[in-house]
Amino acid sequence: MKTNPILILFLVVPLFWSYSQKNKYVQVLPNSDFTIEMVPVTSGEFKMGSPNNEVGRENDEGPQRDVKIEGFWMASKEITWNVYHLFLERSLDNAKYSEKGQEVSITPDAVSGATIPYVDMSLGMGTGKNLPVGNITQLGASKFCEWLSAVTGNFYRLPTEAEWEYAARAGSSEPYFFSENDSLSSYAWYSANSNETYHKVGQKKPNPWGLYDIYGNVAEWTLDQYVVDAYEKKYGQFVPVKKEFPAAVRGGSYKDGPKDLRSASRQASKPVWKQRDPQFPKSKWWNTDAPFVGFRIVRPYKTPDKENQDNFWLKK
Repeated sequence: MKTNPILILFLVVPLFWSYSQKNKYVQVLPNSDFTIEMVPVTSGEFKMGSPNNEVGRENDEGPQRDVKIEGFWMASKEITWNVYHLFLERSLDNAKYSEKGQEVSITPDAVSGATIPYVDMSLGMGTGKNLPVGNITQLGASKFCEWLSAVTGNFYRLPTEAEWEYAARAGSSEPYFFSENDSLSSYAWYSANSNETYHKVGQKKPNPWGLYDIYGNVAEWTLDQYVVDAYEKKYGQFVPVKKEFPAAVRGGSYKDGPKDLRSASRQASKPVWKQRDPQFPKSKWWNTDAPFVGFRIVRPYKTPDKENQDNFWLKK
């Protein structure tokens, strides 16, 4: 049986802070008009993957397995262009922040900065207020998390595939978190109602745990390397990234149909997502053909010790 080499997901040091682990909170970004709302996802256990008889099921969704999840906060909405531009511009690097946390001791100038886009990375869909960021790589999303951690002092990272599915299900074992009496259109922008574009975050109804657009709008990066038979090989809580492709993406997007928006549905990143990139080597920060992929962030209730935090920011 393969084991996850990064067992530090559980080798953590408890940290105590003023935020209640039972309540949502708002992460303030110093010297900025923007904030990130974080909602609690309490510890629990769930059956990851889909049963053999689920409509739309793919082979990479099984066999199902029982997974225990340590509690965390998750951004209620996908990260927007407005917020991601703060990382690109690095205007907060020297901001004085009276409420800075103590979980992370690195300084913002120690975090690699992403390149400014050389073309319209929204491919005409817009980068205005509250529109989800897209066309960024898994590395670009992860470095944002590292930078945000440095600025705020609180530890942020991408969710693992298991965490993402657990949060999306919100206690449900069905293909979607909502009941048969509700409709996918009430919760998601997808191929049937999106008009082939992403939309402002938070316009649809949230799932029962307060997560907006967890299905559709833009698909979301996770922390994992995509392995087609990961469930069969019984990896640990996540599969560490060792190469750029393929990495695991979840949730489906505005261009996908209902089966790709199911809680168990998995997607693998592809080199073709950089097809139109004229650079050589191609950008490590940006895709050119994947405006349908963005991300949201998590903050675990228990913070990894400082020696091991780099493992969650794709630094090793």
